[in-house]
Parts: sequence; structure tokens; C-alpha cells
Amino acid sequence: MRGGSFRTIPRGYRTARWDHLRYYHHHGAWYRYYGGRYFVVAPPVGLFVPFLPSFYTTVWFHGTPYYYANETYYISTPGGYVVTQPPQGEVSEAPPESSEAMENKLFIYPRKGQSQAQQDNDCYECHKWAKDQTNYDPTTAIPQGMSANQAMQRRADYQRAMAACLESRGYTVK
Repeated sequence: MRGGSFRTIPRGYRTARWDHLRYYHHHGAWYRYYGGRYFVVAPPVGLFVPFLPSFYTTVWFHGTPYYYANETYYISTPGGYVVTQPPQGEVSEAPPESSEAMENKLFIYPRKGQSQAQQDNDCYECHKWAKDQTNYDPTTAIPQGMSANQAMQRRADYQRAMAACLESRGYTVK
């Protein structure tokens, strides 16, 4: 339950960093260390993680899958997932009829033996760069008034920028 605090967190937790802070994840719950205790918190929007919680539900909004677990939404991004705002509008638990979702996925392969920590950092840095270059952030809800076609074009532009950035850092992107 959010707001609870503990002296220790269960074994097997995973760590994620955001804005120079560490967040700890264990079986769907997020913790933050403060004042000698671990508090159950909501993860911050924008937090990048290379994993999803063990139990999640996939919902679709404008052809994009969102992953929902324990009052938190995640969206897929190259190399992992990003905590995002809940989608605004009607969502569906069924995927779109076309292969649209598969077309939106980038597959990234390290060519230079980059460690997992380096991969995570490179993906996050390239995400920020691609977002700035295209003025589009796939981790946020589609702006009001933007059509599905406009959103798909912006996402395609973002993915080209993301791929270019990652390739410049020694990755193969498909």
C-alpha cells in the first residue's frame, strides 16, 4: 500500500534511477529510501526501467500498447519501458486488428559489448535526444486534437531519430 514504510525491502528487488534518485521495485511495488526507511511510492513519470512488473495488463490506446500494474502505466520504449501518464480517452484490452503494434517496436542489439547499465543509459539519452529533435514523446498521452494519423507519423519520426542516435553509439537497430 502506497504510503507505508519499512526498515528493509524484500530480497530480489530491482533498482532504477531517475533524476539522481534510486527507486526500488519488488513484485509490483515501488519503494524509495528516505530518512532511514523505505516508503512505498508511485514511480515518477519518465522513469525508465528495462523490465515490466511480473503481473500486468496490456491496454491499447490509438494502436499503442500501455502496460498497467499496481496503479502505474508503462509504455514500451527502445531497451525497456517508461512510466507514463494514464492514456486519456477510450482504451481497449484487445490489440488493433492490423500489425500496427509490431511496426512500432524497435529491436536494439549492442555491437560493442555494452553492459546492461550502458545500454540503459544510452537508450535513455537517445530517448531524450529524439524527443527534443521531433517534439514528440511516446511516453506521454497523445495531445488533444491530434489525429491518430498525425500521432503515427510523429511516432515514426521519433523512432527514426531514436534509431539514428543508437546507431551512432554502436548499436544495430531494426
